[in-house]
Amino acid sequence: MDIPLIEKVKIQAHVLVPLVKTLQAELGEERANTLVQKALAGLFREYGEKWWRSQGARDFDEKIASAFEMFAAGDALQYDVVKSTPDAVELNVTECRYAQFYNKIGAPELGFLLTCSADFSHAEGFGAGVQLTRTQTIMQGASHCDFRYALKRNEKETGQ
Repeated sequence: MDIPLIEKVKIQAHVLVPLVKTLQAELGEERANTLVQKALAGLFREYGEKWWRSQGARDFDEKIASAFEMFAAGDALQYDVVKSTPDAVELNVTECRYAQFYNKIGAPELGFLLTCSADFSHAEGFGAGVQLTRTQTIMQGASHCDFRYALKRNEKETGQ
């Protein structure tokens, strides 16, 4: 049985939120958050690597579209594709049930730490040629999340 990612995040939050709050109380928020990000980054990068490899020889834009289908499963996200080319995919997330969940449990700042910040590590797992840029998130109070993925080709591939 394949559980949508949003449900996995909810299950994990029931353990991670109290753990992170305790770490913050003992170590201070900045130190605790740094340790949590460090601990989770490798795990999310590994998830990204495994997922990217499982996509086979599909084109870059198809892989990113498939990733967002996975993130949005279970009606977790509503998003608009702003641009989709072989080298770039730009999406705006306009509704986020991850943010709604963390707001409901009173921990939006931990939602960003545990969910949103993982997006960059996950994208690193896609390979050195994949770059993610994001300047705002719903979790932090913005109207939308602006995901910008770009495929940076090396000089051999571009003929330069």
